[in-house]
Amino acid sequence: MWGGRFAEGPAAVMREINASIPFDKRLWRQDVDGSLAHVAMLGKQGIVTPEDAAAITEGLHRVAADYEANGVAEDLTLEDIHMQTEAKLAELIGPVAGRLHTARSRNDQVATDFRLWVRDAIDQTLAALGGLRAALLVRAEEHAASVMPGFTHLQSAQPVTLGHHLMAYHEMIVRDASRFADARARMNRCPLGAAALAGTGFPIDRHATAAALGFDGPTANSLDSVSDRDFAIDYLQAATNCSLHLSRLAEEFVLWASQPFGFVALSDQWSTGSSIMPQKRNPDAAELVRGHAGRIMGCMTALMVTMKGLPLAYSKDMQDDKPPVFEAHDLLALSIAAMTGMVESATFRTDRMRGVAEAGFSTATDLADWLVRVAGLPFREAHHVTGRAVKLAEDKGLKLDALALADLQAIDARIDAGVYEVLSVDASVASRTSFGGTAPANVRAAIAAARVEPR
Repeated sequence: MWGGRFAEGPAAVMREINASIPFDKRLWRQDVDGSLAHVAMLGKQGIVTPEDAAAITEGLHRVAADYEANGVAEDLTLEDIHMQTEAKLAELIGPVAGRLHTARSRNDQVATDFRLWVRDAIDQTLAALGGLRAALLVRAEEHAASVMPGFTHLQSAQPVTLGHHLMAYHEMIVRDASRFADARARMNRCPLGAAALAGTGFPIDRHATAAALGFDGPTANSLDSVSDRDFAIDYLQAATNCSLHLSRLAEEFVLWASQPFGFVALSDQWSTGSSIMPQKRNPDAAELVRGHAGRIMGCMTALMVTMKGLPLAYSKDMQDDKPPVFEAHDLLALSIAAMTGMVESATFRTDRMRGVAEAGFSTATDLADWLVRVAGLPFREAHHVTGRAVKLAEDKGLKLDALALADLQAIDARIDAGVYEVLSVDASVASRTSFGGTAPANVRAAIAAARVEPR
C-alpha cells in the first residue's frame, strides 16, 4: 500500500502493532455495505464508468458471500478490514478494483463502517431490552399483590409488593432504552465523502450515499467527520448505565437467593454447584452480570481516555476505539440475556417475603400516618408515639398489629380500635394509592400502561 513512499517494509513488531484486522474484521458487513453505496454513487456521478461500477458491485457481493461462508482471514500485511476487502476484490475482478477507493479515504471509510456497526448494535440492544421488559411485566403482573419488605439501608422500611419492586427495574430499563435510542438518533449522520480530512475535489453526492446507508444525512464538517467518536462514547455511556441497572437487579437476586433471605430460588439453568460442597446452589450467572458492569464501565473509560487529548483530525490512537465497544457490546448482550432468563424462570418465595415484611415493624409509618389523619396529631408527635409503640412491640416480641388496644392506648389515649385497619401489611400496601405508589391497583395500571404505550 505504501510502496511508492517507503523503500523498506515494516518491522514485524510494527506490522503487528499497526494491524487491526484481528478485531476490525467484525466490520466486514458494514465495510461491504459502505463500499456498495460508494461505488453506486461513483457510477451515478460519472466518476467511474458504468461498466466498472457494475464489475465492482458484483465483485463486492462475491466478497461478502466469501466472508459469510469462510470468515475473514487475519492477514497482518493487509492491516485492516478495508484493505482486506480491497485485496480480495482485486483477486476477483482485477485492477479495476482500485477504482473503488476513488474520492474516499480509510479515515472516512472506517468512521462510516464503525457508525453503521454501532447503529446495528443499538438496534440489537433495544430488541434485547424489549425482551427483558416483557419478562419484568409478566412477573410483575403475576405478583402485583404479593407483599414483600421494602428496604432502605437494607433494613425493613415499609411493605411493598413484589410487582412494584420489579416495575422499578422496568422503569430503569425504559430509561436505558431511551438512552440508546437518543444515541442512535444523534449519531445517524454519514461521514462518507469527508475523505482523509478535507473533503474531495471529485463531484461526489454525499446525500446519496447517506440515504443509501439509512442515515438522515451527511455530517457537516469533514474534519469532525473523521475524528468524531462521540457516537461510540454515547453508546458506551448508555451501555454503562444499563449494566449498572442490570448489576443492581443481579445483586438483588444474589441476596434473595441466599439462605438468610430465602426470597427466590433460581432455576438450575441459571445456577451452578460447588466442586467440594454438594449442597451449594450458587447464583453465578447473577454474579457474572454484576462483574460485567465493572468491565463495561472500564470500556467506557478506556475510550474516553484515548480520545481526551487528540488534536484534529485522525490519529492512529483511534484505531483502539473499536475493541472497548466490541467488548462492551458482547458483555452487555450476555448480561441482558442472562437477566431475562433469570427473571422469567425464578421461583419467588412469597410466603417468606410476607413473613419478613410482617416481622420488621414495616407498618410503623402507617400507624404514624393514622395518628395524623384520624387522631389529629402533628406528624412529629405521631412519629414519637409510633416509636414508643414499636419499642413496646419489640420488648413483647409481638408484631405491631398484635399489640393489645389497651397497650396502645397506654402510650396515647387518642388511639382507638380503628387503628387495626392500617396495621396489617395488606392494608398498608393497599393504602399506597398515590401515583407511582405500591398499591396493587397502581401496579396493575402501570403494567397496562407500559403495554399500551411503551416509553
